[in-house]
Amino acid sequence: MPEISRFFGIRIYMFYEEHAPAHFHARYADHSASIEIESLAVLAGAIPGRALGLVVEWGSVHQAELRADWERARQAQSLLPIEPLR
Repeated sequence: MPEISRFFGIRIYMFYEEHAPAHFHARYADHSASIEIESLAVLAGAIPGRALGLVVEWGSVHQAELRADWERARQAQSLLPIEPLR
């Protein structure tokens, strides 16, 4: 599971051979959630509110890069790292 970003204790991953809709995974401590790229809505799981807010903020800034990495993953290409939230 390739890690594409890390910030404030939150790790962002994207898997190869994933199902639609386009999404990424966020992990914070013992919590994890799948986040849809287009809407930034939680598809499954849960992470604490403050961490989720940071993930959504980060995702809104980097949606184009997330879409590009999703396409790379679908084609079994290497994923590119994405700048962390600062």
